[in-house]
Amino acid sequence: MRIGKVTLTDFRNYASQTVTLKEGLNVFEGENASGKTNFAESLYCCAIGKSPRTQNDKEMIRWGADRASASVEVIKQYRSYEVRLIIDSKGKKRLAIDGVPAYKMSEILGVLNIVYFSPDELKLIKEGPAERRRFMDISLCQQSKPYLFNLQKYNASLAQRNKLLKSGLGINSLKQTLFVWDTQLAKHGAYITRKRYEFAQKLKTYAKNAHLKLSCEKEELGICLESSLDYDDIEAVAEQYRAALSANVEKDIDLSFTSFGCHRDDLKITLNDIDVRKFGSQGQQRSAALSLKFAEIDLFCGEVGELPVLILDDVLSELDAARSRRLLEMSADLQTVITCTHFDEDVPHSSFKVNNGCILED
Repeated sequence: MRIGKVTLTDFRNYASQTVTLKEGLNVFEGENASGKTNFAESLYCCAIGKSPRTQNDKEMIRWGADRASASVEVIKQYRSYEVRLIIDSKGKKRLAIDGVPAYKMSEILGVLNIVYFSPDELKLIKEGPAERRRFMDISLCQQSKPYLFNLQKYNASLAQRNKLLKSGLGINSLKQTLFVWDTQLAKHGAYITRKRYEFAQKLKTYAKNAHLKLSCEKEELGICLESSLDYDDIEAVAEQYRAALSANVEKDIDLSFTSFGCHRDDLKITLNDIDVRKFGSQGQQRSAALSLKFAEIDLFCGEVGELPVLILDDVLSELDAARSRRLLEMSADLQTVITCTHFDEDVPHSSFKVNNGCILED
């Protein structure tokens, strides 16, 4: 899988821009605030359906313009697609595949598979469990439409259950009503938990190998899913859900939210058996996050049958020379987009210069 032509119109600081990416390494060089990250953001939006930087889609419209659009040509093994994003003056977002509107997220996810890394992705290591759940969910939703379906159903049921818990109804009325949502949470939560467990097991092997390369075999990275459930049997997991939700109902009523479920899962990440979130240096945390992203690439290849596109936004400036070289060696077999202020590595690459919202092939 790779990206061909990219067309931006009034997207961030791009008035009108068309660029065609090449196979292999594509390097976008430019000063800070020239538009490099905006370009990377447009690729992410066409793959995931939302921005990695803002919840307000209207911010992506160029100042003074009425709307913004970004389109990406996706070239796969047997056919090509065009994914197009349009944001109107009210901030309403529309997506289309080959000109046909996509009304559901499941229609867009998986058309263009990407692995994306920027300095903000350090949140994956440094911040709370929600960031690591987000990492798992974005990766799994790109790989599996059933996972996306179950995640959407779970989140909707969880919202309804929490709304009931805050309603002020008596405990007997609540117990009778909550049963309906408990059944839904158990059904969809069991599926999510099992898939996350399988994901973590595969990720552990791939990430360990990736980190050994990045660290010159000085550090061993470990990963495990932290959940209060037993994963041996999917049906048993569903029963555990139902039992736990029932056992915690009085506690949940006091708290006014659901205290048990896969919405509280976490990934524990260690280096040489030490929790990297709590005790790792900035450099170790960055390398661990990169290793997880490279592990994602192997997962995509195994699950989807094609390599994803790797997007590295302003990453090289944060790495020492040795790790930068190893990173480039590890990405040699797939299409990679790198943004940076300067690039002086002696490796084959296509060069693009970015200056104030204008991209020129060097």
